[in-house]
Amino acid sequence: MISDFIGWIFALLVVGPLQAELQQQAERARLPMEIVRQSQACLTSEGPRLVERAAGDYVWAAATVVSIALGQTAPAELLDGSDPQCAALASALKGDGEGA
Repeated sequence: MISDFIGWIFALLVVGPLQAELQQQAERARLPMEIVRQSQACLTSEGPRLVERAAGDYVWAAATVVSIALGQTAPAELLDGSDPQCAALASALKGDGEGA
């Protein structure tokens, strides 16, 4: 029951804003349509994985929430780089951040 609550809070505070911020950054960077489609697939797979991890590891969940709130963790850092769909999005966002 506590795991479900932690997962819900994490989804509310991290996953939802993560999806919105990644989409906003992708639009701002004017990424190609293929990367935008891949990013949607990435977020569809990564969201539940992140919530599941948060529900099983309270310390990681709390540290992640605080790190994101303080701006110490970029959204791209939460994505699984080994997933080809997420790797394209993460590299595009990191490249955008370096050029700014």
